[in-house]
Amino acid sequence: MVLAATIGVTLGAAPVPFYTIGLFAPELARSFHWGFGQIQFGILVSSIATLVSVPLIGMIADRVGVRATALTSLVLFGACFMGFALSTGSLLQFYVTWALQGVLGSGTLPITWTRAVNHRFEVRKGLALGICLAGTGLFGIVGKPLVTWWIATLGWRGAYVAVGLLPIVIALPVGLAFFRDASPADRPGSGDAGQADAEGFTLRSALSDWRFWLMGVSLVTTAFAVGGPTPNMENILAEHGFSAARAATLTPLIGASVIVGRLASGWLMDRVWAPLVAFVLLTLPALACLMLAHAALSYAMAAGAIGLIGLAAGMESDLVAFLVARYFGLRSYGSIYGSVYVFYALGGAVAASVFGWAYDRTHSYASVLTASAAILVTGGAAFLALGRYRFAHRR
Repeated sequence: MVLAATIGVTLGAAPVPFYTIGLFAPELARSFHWGFGQIQFGILVSSIATLVSVPLIGMIADRVGVRATALTSLVLFGACFMGFALSTGSLLQFYVTWALQGVLGSGTLPITWTRAVNHRFEVRKGLALGICLAGTGLFGIVGKPLVTWWIATLGWRGAYVAVGLLPIVIALPVGLAFFRDASPADRPGSGDAGQADAEGFTLRSALSDWRFWLMGVSLVTTAFAVGGPTPNMENILAEHGFSAARAATLTPLIGASVIVGRLASGWLMDRVWAPLVAFVLLTLPALACLMLAHAALSYAMAAGAIGLIGLAAGMESDLVAFLVARYFGLRSYGSIYGSVYVFYALGGAVAASVFGWAYDRTHSYASVLTASAAILVTGGAAFLALGRYRFAHRR
């Protein structure tokens, strides 16, 4: 089940649009004379659509099961992504495609895959979630070079079709074979699993709890600071004088470091208080933002900065799933996770557009990267106010 969930995350709506837009943006700009800010705005459109649909998807998953929700959404997401190949130069059409992808693909987000994993694991919950969510980094490693090659050989329209087929021809068959709805009885060694899964907050009670809003504010700010550089990394490196070929050897490091961040944070959160893990792993990338903003980058410095940003990106989705389970329980996990995830998705989406517009206006990322460094420190520190877990494993 963890394998199927990992592949589902890898080829779902969380990493695919985010990691590919920086590769397609120059092609779209040349074909239609769009600005980078206009192109990156599609991420925001998709996230607004996700903001509306994800809480509903969480409720559907809580009621009809995550298997049907996730597998149906894989097909719809792939079809929507292929729809970009039909772009005609109309920004309205482009944004409508993004909106459809955000709504119909929201069932492929971690909300569905992590619900099953959270129910299946308890003692090593953090590590299991880390493995599952490492899929976003896996796509960063494999997907970026693959899409670059497809664009060069098939053209950008053909590349959109090829990417859209991936969730349908790979993730869907694996999901049909191995992914299933988890029940309390599936959890090994948990005689009181049924009681444990019945414990927790309803969505209404979670919305009235200050911890929910603290998580939301912290996530929207830190997701902005981490999410902005990633889809703009090719252009950030170009600003520092890196050729496209040399940048292509660096950007897959984002995916590799995301995987390390996922696994390391998952392992640590099983042993160390999760808000402290979040504070440490979100503070380190502040140095990376300052390096990318002001330093005369060597290849090694660029690799180090990218690695630190990837570590933080790798930790955040894992953190959301873990914190929701530990502070609000599993009773309405899908609904609550979906509502918290909105903050995370919105922060990253706004960042992509803001970074793009900042470059269009100033031809530099220095100011927005400097602001991101300050945001990471303050946003990471805010997690420390969450206090003790309320739904910890009973040993």
